[in-house]
Amino acid sequence: MEKLPTSSDVLFVLLGAIMILAMHAGFAFLELGTVRRKNQVNALAKILSDFAVSTVAYFGIGYTVAYGVHFFVPATQMAANNGYELVKFFFLLTFAAAIPAIVSGGIAERAKFTPQSIATLFLVGFIYPFFEGIAWNNHFGFQDWLKAAYGANFHDFAGSVVVHAVGGWIGLAAVLHLGPRHGRYRKEGGIAAHPPSSIPFLALGAWILIVGWFGFNVMSAQRLDAMSGLVAMNSLMAMVGGTLVASALGKNDPGFLYNGPLAGLVAVCAGSDVMHPLGAFVVGGVAGGLFVGMFTVTQNRWKIDDVLGVWPLHGLCGVWGGIACGIFGQTALGGLGGVSFMAQLIGTVLGVAIAFSGGWVVYGVLKRTMGLRLDQEEEYQGADLTLHKITATPERESSW
Repeated sequence: MEKLPTSSDVLFVLLGAIMILAMHAGFAFLELGTVRRKNQVNALAKILSDFAVSTVAYFGIGYTVAYGVHFFVPATQMAANNGYELVKFFFLLTFAAAIPAIVSGGIAERAKFTPQSIATLFLVGFIYPFFEGIAWNNHFGFQDWLKAAYGANFHDFAGSVVVHAVGGWIGLAAVLHLGPRHGRYRKEGGIAAHPPSSIPFLALGAWILIVGWFGFNVMSAQRLDAMSGLVAMNSLMAMVGGTLVASALGKNDPGFLYNGPLAGLVAVCAGSDVMHPLGAFVVGGVAGGLFVGMFTVTQNRWKIDDVLGVWPLHGLCGVWGGIACGIFGQTALGGLGGVSFMAQLIGTVLGVAIAFSGGWVVYGVLKRTMGLRLDQEEEYQGADLTLHKITATPERESSW
């Protein structure tokens, strides 16, 4: 009986880690369904490969940077408390590995494979855990300063800013370095449409992410006795709000419809443990509208070729979620309180600054030293044949 609380916590966190691990399949199928057929194999390969590189980087470097904990000790020491620290690492690894998975969607269809793997090593080993340690482990006394100055810490329960905004703003830096796909924007001003290759696969990816997100949010408590049904309810309401608004503003376009719930879930992560469900519904709805509006602006007006819209979806909705926590978490709006608008604003801005500058440096150095993108002919052939020597439908080629 003495071991029951510890073993229950181990199982609780392990199940959360497995649910978030499954979300990486969602990232893969969301990208597969969005890109053109000649790049579907590459989408699947990148997500799995980046997860493997992320594991090595976070195990060897990143977890120590964020929490000062390393695993270069005897296994008997690591197995203490039923191995709770090990499953906690696994759980937080799945968060860290979401960074390159997010970036992957923005740089799809024209990025080289090896430079992206190297970028993943630096992003998960250094850039992401640097801010993770500030936000979730009080590095440099940042949280203490915010509490003294504004009465509350920067609050990001499940990573609207730490994970999603950071991933989205790194993705923007990568996309700007890469430039648009060849032929996407014509010199005379026209825009070549690249519709999703498979709405069923896109929808499958979105559904896997939606289901896994309840592990992402609820299990962020990291202890069974700290679990809250409020987090689950707020996640549900934000998901529904994002879906309804994105469907309406996107005029029933399934690409917008299936990204709407993801926008709502991104935004609610930070304050899912302190908001009222009606507040979460509003936060999700605003996020759904933000995604539809800014995806259209970035693609058509600003001509930023962010294939899956990772900057609007994760970068901007993550920023909105960080700030919204300081608004809808207030007791005046039905929340539990204990949050500060200014602390949320400052923490969010810091996360954006670290993510964009770090991503800009990492991808800028790789661009100068190795090159980031396929050449025009390789891109025309597609990343599948160019990089992996096979397509998603090889029987078509063999029958010609």
